[in-house]
Order: sequence, then structure tokens, then C-alpha cells
Amino acid sequence: MDMMGKIRRLHFRDRLSFTEIARRTGLSRNTVKTWVKAPATTQPRYRRSARAGKLTAWHDTLIQALRVDARRPRHERRSGRALHAQIKAAGYRGSYSRVTDFIRA
Repeated sequence: MDMMGKIRRLHFRDRLSFTEIARRTGLSRNTVKTWVKAPATTQPRYRRSARAGKLTAWHDTLIQALRVDARRPRHERRSGRALHAQIKAAGYRGSYSRVTDFIRA
């Protein structure tokens, strides 16, 4: 929004052309033109409300398993595949990549 204000100021107050504004800002001339012609008070776009994913119900189980594994020797720790298999056996229907993304985070 800060850049949009700068572009609008250069056009309306300083009376610069779209091409000159594009040169000064490093943006495309088409982008400059679109931003200048946009209404001054653009409405924020609709944002989706947060909803629970397939893995949300298993967060506590995974966190507990990771805490237990943190105290084990490295060669005795469960892999991401093993943790995925464990929660899948308990009813998880999501993908392996979601589990590994959660483990890395």
C-alpha cells in the first residue's frame, strides 16, 4: 500500500507520466497505470476464515511423540514415516507431506 500511495502522489501531485513513474519506481508501466486508476480507497479482499485441517486433531499426539523421541538416542527415534504410520493406524486420513511439514516446523 505504501508503494501505491507513492505512485498516486507522483501522478496526481507531481504530474508525472506513467512512463516516468515506471522508470523511477522500477515497476511495469501497466502496473503503474492500474494502480493510478484504482479507487483511492480500495477495499481489502475477502479473507477466508481459519478452519481446522486434517492434521489439527493429531497435533497433540505428534507433539507428545516428538518430545518422547527427543529424549531417546538418535538411532532409536521414530522417523517421519513411522510417525505417519502410527497416526494413520489410529485414523488419520491426510498425506505424509503434511506430517513432515508439521515435524519440521
